[in-house]
Amino acid sequence: MTTLAGKLLIAMPDMEDPRFAGSVIYICDHSDEGTMGLIVNRPFPDIAFRKLLAQMGISCGDACQDIGVHFGGPVEKVRGFVLHTLDYTADKGTLQVDDDIGMTATQDVLQALAEGTGPATSLLALGYTGWGPGQLEEELADNGWLTGPANQAILFGTDHAGKWAAALALMGISPVALSQSGGRA
Repeated sequence: MTTLAGKLLIAMPDMEDPRFAGSVIYICDHSDEGTMGLIVNRPFPDIAFRKLLAQMGISCGDACQDIGVHFGGPVEKVRGFVLHTLDYTADKGTLQVDDDIGMTATQDVLQALAEGTGPATSLLALGYTGWGPGQLEEELADNGWLTGPANQAILFGTDHAGKWAAALALMGISPVALSQSGGRA
């Protein structure tokens, strides 16, 4: 099995599920047991990182890093997952996705961000996307998604509305060239 970890899933234009329409998902884990990813182009405009930390009882000092808070997916929507560069790793809890990117789901990374000692580049996702064994492969075969390379500009950039087209551009695809319905030749 070829792993999709470290790749982007890009929703096709005819994606009917409103939770995923227009989504760009970074795949953090992909194995025979299933797939886990984070949507990287759906920020919560009304959730401030500093206020979220305060609600959790984590004080934010002068060096506190202010990062974006995103809708990561419909599974475990109240659980936080920090996608970040690998200049930070937790002793227990950091999943190294590829050579440059990790994902940490422990409170240690939030404390480090509050103290200014966290990763240089990161985003906080509330919830995640998940597929059972073989489920994503079926959706790929049904033309629900495209898979493509990831880069830090797409993962951590602030042009959230432009990430879908940027992900396609990394593959050399223009959004206008995509059909509104899938098929097989």
